[in-house]
Amino acid sequence: MGVIQHESKDNECVSWVNGIPSHTVSTSDRGLAYGDGVFETVRVNQSPVLLAEHLLRLARGLRVLSIPFDMSVLQREITDFLSQRQDGILKIIVTRGEGGRGYKGPDSPQPTRILSWHPLPVLADSYYEQGFSIYACDTRLSQNPLLAGIKHLNRLEQVLARNEWSGDEFQEGLLCDQYDNVVEAVSSNVWMARGGILMTPALNFSGVAGVMREWLLKQMPQLGIEVIIGEIQQTEIAGMDEFFLSNSIFGVVPVQQYAGREWTRGPIARMCQQAIQDQLF
Repeated sequence: MGVIQHESKDNECVSWVNGIPSHTVSTSDRGLAYGDGVFETVRVNQSPVLLAEHLLRLARGLRVLSIPFDMSVLQREITDFLSQRQDGILKIIVTRGEGGRGYKGPDSPQPTRILSWHPLPVLADSYYEQGFSIYACDTRLSQNPLLAGIKHLNRLEQVLARNEWSGDEFQEGLLCDQYDNVVEAVSSNVWMARGGILMTPALNFSGVAGVMREWLLKQMPQLGIEVIIGEIQQTEIAGMDEFFLSNSIFGVVPVQQYAGREWTRGPIARMCQQAIQDQLF
C-alpha cells in the first residue's frame, strides 16, 4: 500500500479515504499512477466557504474525465468530516480508483474519495495592503482545451514553476503560455486593470478557473466594474494601472512588484477585498 501522510494532533487522524479514517491509498490507485482525478482546496471558517461552487467545479472535472461519481456520498462525508472542525483547509481528492498497469481505465471504476484537513495559512495584513512580489516564471503552460479550467491532479507544470524560486523574496509566480499570453499565477488567478476597466485572462486553452475568480466575476456588475475576459500579453503588464491575484484561500491580494514594475493597491482591488470580507470571510 502507498501512504499519504498528514500532520496529526493528539493522535487524531486528519484524513479519510472512502469515508473511513485512514492515511493510505492503494499503490494501484490511478490518481497516484497517472494523476487520473480532480481535487479542490476549500477554506473553512465556521463553515466551508463557497463549498457548493467547489463541488460544482469538481463535478465538472469528473464529467470531463468521464469518471462516474455519486456526489451525494461525498457531500455526506464532508458534512461528517467537518462536524468538529473549523478554521482550516479541507482538501478533497477524487480519483478514478484502482486499476491495473496501463493507461486504459477499468470498465467499471470505483472512484477513491480522499478528505484531508490542513492548517489555514496566516497571511500578514501587510500583504493585503502592500501586495505580493511576483516571480516571472520561465515554465510555460501547455494548451489543452479539453482540460482547461478544471482542477485535475496533473500539476507538474505548477510544480516546476514553483521550484524556480526559493526564499522569501517572492510570494507567487506568474505563468504564461508558449505564446507569452498571461494565464495565471502558480496558485491563483490574475486580474489587471487599465483605465478603470478590469481584465482577467481567458482560460479556454490552459489554466484553472478558480472558484474565487468565478465568484468575483459575478460580483463585478454590482460593484459597477466593467470586466473583459480575454488575451493579455506579457508585454502589456507594465502598462497596467492595477494588478492583483485571487484564490479561495487568501481571497484577493494586490501585486506590489513584477519584473521591475511596481504598483500600489488600487481601488478595484480594495472593492474586491471589501466584498469578500463582507460576504465570505
